[in-house]
Amino acid sequence: MIEPGSVSAKPRVSLSEPKDFLALLKPRVMSLVVLTAVTGMVAAPGTMNPVLAIVSILAIAVGAGASGALNMWYDADIDARMSRTKLRPVPSGRVEPDAALAFGLGLSIFSVMVLGLAANWFAAAFLAFTIFFYAVIYTMGLKRSTPQNIVIGGAAGAFPPMIGWAAVTGDMSLAGFVLFMIIFLWTPPHFWALALFKMKEYGSVGVPMLPNVAGEASTRRQIFAYSLILVPVGVAPFFLGFAGPVYGVVAALMGANFLRHAYAVLKMADGDEKMIPAKRLFGFSILYLFGLFITLLGETVVIRLLAGGAA
Repeated sequence: MIEPGSVSAKPRVSLSEPKDFLALLKPRVMSLVVLTAVTGMVAAPGTMNPVLAIVSILAIAVGAGASGALNMWYDADIDARMSRTKLRPVPSGRVEPDAALAFGLGLSIFSVMVLGLAANWFAAAFLAFTIFFYAVIYTMGLKRSTPQNIVIGGAAGAFPPMIGWAAVTGDMSLAGFVLFMIIFLWTPPHFWALALFKMKEYGSVGVPMLPNVAGEASTRRQIFAYSLILVPVGVAPFFLGFAGPVYGVVAALMGANFLRHAYAVLKMADGDEKMIPAKRLFGFSILYLFGLFITLLGETVVIRLLAGGAA
């Protein structure tokens, strides 16, 4: 039995390449972190030196990557037994567990210090808490102990827009919290859709994802319930006045499509082996979140440019 955080106790020649350490950072997750953090930074009132803003975004991205490295280090035992994750650098043997741990810890400290120096120490402390929350509270605590792991642990992935906001303002606000809630409420239907068609794999490694514990029917109902809450919250930035009409229309249309996919999942039959509706919801959910934040970011930039030109 392989213990968490290790795949082998035997020393071996390192096969690591730079691309393997890059993979430890979970680049696709980092892209979402960068987008949401930049959106929070641009939407925040006030201005920031462009160079310091770029450095701050890079620090937030590196902090997110550090969390990913620590997650891969600890989860190497179960990653090695799942088709979706078995080729990751640690379980595949391309990066030694100790190297992944040192890499994650080093980048964690580096990213927090850089953000503190480039922006402010409130934002840096927020980033430190986010890394701790994802690596320790979620990965080491919640993931293997409760079917609500995604609900609670999803907060870690929802913090970046608030950190971006804090980098500019040095505090938090209702607008930043709304951006947090969009990602927080999006996470359960997104990951539970994945868990439905990867249910057997999660069950085989002992991760208590909701479909394995509560059953498919309960999971489908909870996906739809969270989707019903998510869609109006997704439109909330328009009604609260920190997003314009373009965002409002995009959020409403994409939200309606999200509900359409979630309803299709709700109506799936028990034992559906193909899980087509769940796969479609999972794929569209990624497009939905990127679409909301890209629209909010682009619209905010255009409005500010027009306002500056008019002045």
